[in-house]
Amino acid sequence: MENLLNIKLFGNEIGRLGYDNHRRCSYFQYNTDYLGTNNSNILPFIIKRSLETQSFPQFEGKTFRGLPPMFADSLPDVFGNHLFQSWLNAQGKPIQFNALEQLAYLGQRGMGAWEYEPAITMDAPSSFRIAEMAQLLSEILAEKGSLTPENANTEGLLNLFRIGTSAGGMRPKILVAKHRKTQQILPGDLLYGPHHDYFLVKLNLEDDALHPKETIEFIYASIAQQLGIDMMQCELWEEKHFATHRFDRQNNQKQHVLTAAGLTGWDYQNPEESSYENLFKLAMALKIPLSELDQLFRRMVFNVVFNNIDDHLKNHSFCYRPETNSWHLATAYDLTYALNPKLKFRKVSRALSINGKREQINKNDLLKIADMFSIEHAEHTMQDIREGRSLWSDLAYRQHLAPTLITTIQQQMVKL
Repeated sequence: MENLLNIKLFGNEIGRLGYDNHRRCSYFQYNTDYLGTNNSNILPFIIKRSLETQSFPQFEGKTFRGLPPMFADSLPDVFGNHLFQSWLNAQGKPIQFNALEQLAYLGQRGMGAWEYEPAITMDAPSSFRIAEMAQLLSEILAEKGSLTPENANTEGLLNLFRIGTSAGGMRPKILVAKHRKTQQILPGDLLYGPHHDYFLVKLNLEDDALHPKETIEFIYASIAQQLGIDMMQCELWEEKHFATHRFDRQNNQKQHVLTAAGLTGWDYQNPEESSYENLFKLAMALKIPLSELDQLFRRMVFNVVFNNIDDHLKNHSFCYRPETNSWHLATAYDLTYALNPKLKFRKVSRALSINGKREQINKNDLLKIADMFSIEHAEHTMQDIREGRSLWSDLAYRQHLAPTLITTIQQQMVKL
């Protein structure tokens, strides 16, 4: 057994996590004192409330990397792993690392509320400018030169490592803390006090006028909010970087948030497990309020009508409230047109199936979900979202998107 980590939540140690490199298997054991608390709903599935050491060989693989899924939620994705390798290379360290070592680097800095000890210590954070981070990140991703201990921009790379490896996903993104009065920007992996707001920022590194992903996502978020979908407030920084307030940081406190994949162990890349039916069943198993089931239905309809096909199981999350020992649907995120509008698609397959289908979803498919899970006012919801398509062109023109791009996305919206 190597690299044992203490798992902490809201200041309490809930247990220990280990990984056996020879058996390629992770292990978890609850802290005895924690099992005596009333927080019985924090880990509702997968891990049993028992003092026995539990093993998880079934999660070995690309998605969970051998960890119990609720802790694998903390790991970075493709983009974050690239930064990990660049950082370790610049420190003159081996770039081979297992999942537990990455959790130790994250320590108290990850998304959500999990904390891992002993954490690998890092230097104190320093302020920076978004443009500087975007430039440095562009150079790293383009592999201009070689990042070595001799030529690395140590302070800039440290900041980028701190704020770019804590967030998951494929696209370049950073975590930022912004002082409300001075507008000073600091790495957003730590809490600084009640005078800061916390953002996740998706950086525009390409300046591609024909496909400005960040501006498109900003427009989609604006439309979704107007159509009654719960989202955190979003902004467009420097007229090109998409910034959203973080729902896992509220009132200067961490929120315990897990994705649908992290809660269940469903592999978001496995079509057999990726369905809206499963997502609704999970929501019901968590006993979320009926109003939140209605909200989940509204999001599903939005994703269909506005052709957001990248609505996989890691793009839906639930938030735990310790004061009531209960789970709730987290606010929506990653609502966007995920396709490349410059390409011609003959066939498009959705990440989550609906009524057993991944393409050509129609009104009857959505109504079947509504009937299965007792969704009220389903017809009215679908009418709201259908009529909301008219918002796209007006907002897109205001953001100076190319007319051909506006038309292309408009034509690919679903009329139901």
